[in-house]
Amino acid sequence: MTLLVVSNRLPFTVSSRDNKLVFHASPGGLVSGLTAYLEWARQDPSRTDYLWIGWPGIEVEEGSRELLRTKAAKQKACPVFLDADTMKKFYQGFCNSTIWPLFHYFPTYAKFREEDWTQYVKVNEAFRDSILKVYQPNDTVWVHDYHLMLLPKLLREKLPDIPIGFFLHTPFPSYDVFRTLPTTWRREILEGILGADLIGFHTIDYTQHFLRCILRILGYEHSFGQVLIDGERTIKIDTFPMGVDYHEIRDLAKSDDIQEEGRGLRERLGNRKIILSQDRLDYTKGIKHRLEAYAIFLDRHPQWQRKVVLVLSVVPSRLGAEQYEQMKEEIDKLVGSINGKFGTIDWTPIVYRYRFLPYNQLLSLFAISDVALVTPLRDGMNLVAKEYVASKIDQRGVLILSEMTGASRELGEALIINPNDTSEIVDAIKTALEMPEAEQIRRNQAMQTRLERYDVIKWGQDFAGKLHSIKQQQKKFSAKLLDAATREKMISDYDTSQKRILFLDYDGTLSPFKARPETAVPEKTLLAVLNALSEDPRNNLVIISGRNRILLQDWFGSLNLGIVAEHGAWIRQKGKDWVPTIKVESNWKEKVRPTLRGYEDRLPGSLLEEKEFSLVWHFRAADPELAYVRSKELADELSYFTENTELQVLQGSKSIEVRNVGINKGMAAKLLLSETNFDFVLAMGDDWADEDLFEAIPDQAYSIKVGLAKSYAKFNLRNHREVIQLLTDLYKTGKS
Repeated sequence: MTLLVVSNRLPFTVSSRDNKLVFHASPGGLVSGLTAYLEWARQDPSRTDYLWIGWPGIEVEEGSRELLRTKAAKQKACPVFLDADTMKKFYQGFCNSTIWPLFHYFPTYAKFREEDWTQYVKVNEAFRDSILKVYQPNDTVWVHDYHLMLLPKLLREKLPDIPIGFFLHTPFPSYDVFRTLPTTWRREILEGILGADLIGFHTIDYTQHFLRCILRILGYEHSFGQVLIDGERTIKIDTFPMGVDYHEIRDLAKSDDIQEEGRGLRERLGNRKIILSQDRLDYTKGIKHRLEAYAIFLDRHPQWQRKVVLVLSVVPSRLGAEQYEQMKEEIDKLVGSINGKFGTIDWTPIVYRYRFLPYNQLLSLFAISDVALVTPLRDGMNLVAKEYVASKIDQRGVLILSEMTGASRELGEALIINPNDTSEIVDAIKTALEMPEAEQIRRNQAMQTRLERYDVIKWGQDFAGKLHSIKQQQKKFSAKLLDAATREKMISDYDTSQKRILFLDYDGTLSPFKARPETAVPEKTLLAVLNALSEDPRNNLVIISGRNRILLQDWFGSLNLGIVAEHGAWIRQKGKDWVPTIKVESNWKEKVRPTLRGYEDRLPGSLLEEKEFSLVWHFRAADPELAYVRSKELADELSYFTENTELQVLQGSKSIEVRNVGINKGMAAKLLLSETNFDFVLAMGDDWADEDLFEAIPDQAYSIKVGLAKSYAKFNLRNHREVIQLLTDLYKTGKS
């Protein structure tokens, strides 16, 4: 088995120098963290090999591609070849002009251009095609980040059974922010991500935001993060806070090279307290806010002037974008202003570096820094904060951390601040600089213990283990799917039998669900199949539904078949009139109806349907989030109300029904089965009301649950389309 790791970029960047391909390691905690896990997995007894798939960072001519493939393969990588113009439009377009600002709560920065979306789709399709070229049976795919949110579904369409994990390394925004995306885009992004079997986020907040979006936009409910997609596939959405390679960072921090470089930096900066600010140039990082806070700190606490220095390290990113050029200009001016106002001949308040910083130099800065100022306005995790704490081998140093980072959920011993509250940052700087060493050690010990226990390897193990678990669960459901051998036997038994009865539920079994029940009119194709089956004299075809008898009579009355209405309250056998199955009173409706009417008023889009022996409250067309709450409230209220009565409450698919005890599909089926000795019995249904039917039919009968949910039925079909196909095959067999 090979783990195919898929990200926008490879763990290295390729450049061309003197007509030769040159490889440079890509910076960043994601690459180093993932690489650490992947190399560990290779050494583990499971021996999981990997192949990293991504763009090499350069447009490669056709004649050089094979050479790059060969060189990349030696580093366990596979390049996706795209021209530079396409990648620029993809990366600077939809990725960083739409998704990046939106997911980081800067909606006013977001641009919604159709051409950007087109490029986004195009690149995701190119990644899919590249994966399909290297994929082998039993491989697993792990897709990373917001650049490739359409990819899981695109892969699922080509390889239905492939294990796919998806992890988002940015925040996932609240529903109110996410829905600002155009309608088609937001649906396709959610559906794209839901193509994965396991979907991971850094914090519980992001997980909950995603779950709320799929409920509000797609109508998918969840149970403890587990979601049934179209009744066909169970997936899991969960939280996995990414860690760092704790022991590797510790070993590097202890090395002579890092220690020596740290001592050199300390000498150059003088005998002063050192505050470190290390970030990419990005409006989400709050660099301007912390510079303003530092200026106020120096002004408000003059005793610290000449005794402290801020090392401001800014890494260039996305150069050329107007916002970033403007931000760079603002930072330059602020630094100049602060140094000009407070600086002296022998003291510069801010030491400013605007360039890429090699990792060994960053560790050296960590080593000498008394305070780390990590105050993004919004961040998915922020591994710099974790790396700083992990690198503190003497356990001295104070982390000031924004509450808007994912890391703040785990590093509670840091000084947690609101990055928009300047006074809070100022106070935190003073507290950090004056914190006793014993308190620093206590805080860092607690955080280091946590980082060591849940490091990046444990993170990878956790995700891989959950992905394997959800695939095993899917296999359990799939084991009951009607396979080819069972299907052939069923058709053979049908063909050789002389007395057959077929019980067929309607909604969700013969027809897809509709927002309003009255619009689910049977299609011509379905009516043709039912008519063909009903005309065979050996068949007793029975539509067995919760619908009222007037509607069922209107839809199917002209066919030569039996109809069971209202879950068994009424039966119309072939060629006969409607008769009630049992005599029951319905005066209870006067007491229950006001309660259901009240909920109809409280939930716009819901409706009350009155049948002769039951009342049904439908909420499929209502707001899904409010419907979820109201349905739970109503079910509880009705259960209390109907205690010690002859009534029962049935929770169906987007409906709640109140009816008399003793009326169910199983009772009606037993009545019909008792009148003739049938040598072929088939029952098909999709919800809890059909479980009574499955229990009532003989042991040798064929029972089929539509959808992959737990059931008394012996077999499953995925959806109503497979039901129609099976009925068509039975009809054709009987005809031949």
